Amino acid sequence: MRLHPEPHAGGVGEPAEKRERQGTPDHLASRCTRRYVPRMALTESRDLELGMPCPDFRLRSVDGKTCARDDFREKPVLVVLFICNHCPYVQAVEDRIIALNREYASRGVQLVGICANDPTDYPDDRPERLLERWRRKGYGFPYLLDESQDVARAFHAVCTPDIYVFDRDRRLAYHGRIDDDWQNPSRVTRRELAAALDALLAGRQPSPEQVHSIGCSIKWKKAS
Repeated sequence: MRLHPEPHAGGVGEPAEKRERQGTPDHLASRCTRRYVPRMALTESRDLELGMPCPDFRLRSVDGKTCARDDFREKPVLVVLFICNHCPYVQAVEDRIIALNREYASRGVQLVGICANDPTDYPDDRPERLLERWRRKGYGFPYLLDESQDVARAFHAVCTPDIYVFDRDRRLAYHGRIDDDWQNPSRVTRRELAAALDALLAGRQPSPEQVHSIGCSIKWKKAS
């Protein structure tokens, strides 16, 4: 069962015009990114069938290396995150993603970040700026460039962050949010991504009741 984010202080799940009046995610996004667009729409991750195979990928990383899905074949859990620099939703959870990697990397969980955004209108998502932030923040996991956007399409990714967790057989086990409060880590009561990782490392499947991730839309290339 796939669940939609519950409305809370911040208005997630309410109509866009109501969120804007209340100064919630759309309004917050517009204040943080007004040099790009007047308002950044809220997008939910898609419903996907659990058990779907992990799409293959081979991409250049921000530091010039090449990484492929099967480079991590020995890892029992693979987490693929579609992220970027400019999105306020990613910025809000970025430190939590970095901390999660530090917590689980030694236990066999491999995180891989992918930026699929067209940086034409979003210069913060240019490769050199992704590299600068990756180094400054100390991500600790590969950050790949999906310049063709073919990998994002293969994953059916639509938002940032869009999070996919694959088990040892590289079947989709979790496709949901990081936790139950993207805005304020001090209010988090359910670390749903961490719970999914714990289940897989213990040889169990995560709960099928998974709440959609929310964020900015992936910035697709304009048709020429």
